[in-house]
Amino acid sequence: MRKKFILECEICSSRNYRLDKKADQSERFILKKFCKRCGMQTLHRETK
Repeated sequence: MRKKFILECEICSSRNYRLDKKADQSERFILKKFCKRCGMQTLHRETK
């Protein structure tokens, strides 16, 4: 079974991306993605 989560921009705190991962993975995702609000690539962290 897969678990859904949301990625949040570190700079402006907008929640831009919704992804899913395996339910047994405990580490949080940190990805470099494009933020529509900032207009550049920033780090996005997984929210609870």
